[in-house]
Amino acid sequence: MTMRMQNPAPENLDLILTALGDPARRRAVEFLKDGPRRAGEIAEAAGMSGPAMSRHLRVLRKTRLIAEERVEEDARIKLYRLERAPFEALSGWLAEVSAFWGDSLQALKAHAESVAQEEKGAGKALPARTARRSRP
Repeated sequence: MTMRMQNPAPENLDLILTALGDPARRRAVEFLKDGPRRAGEIAEAAGMSGPAMSRHLRVLRKTRLIAEERVEEDARIKLYRLERAPFEALSGWLAEVSAFWGDSLQALKAHAESVAQEEKGAGKALPARTARRSRP
């Protein structure tokens, strides 16, 4: 079994995981799943002050998990939205790790069944389980 890393941006994976390691940033990401929002709306939904949320949004922007855009009608208003690429990279990496464990468990099961068949074919009985006695 070989495991190939096909993650399009593996060097950014540490930054992505670090950014998402903060609960306030994860709440912001959760809120942005519903669509673009202003910083004030995100802060209010997370129960934080505007300046505190602004620091978290800056980290999410630097890791390119979110993007900032200005509203055409009013340049003072900034909207934040999720960016697809970093989440796809993270999802791809997690799928590869999950596949590794799935393959490993299948190999272990096949090996255990093979050993059981060999022992059964050789006339060996599998050892019976003994009950543990409690000590006084």
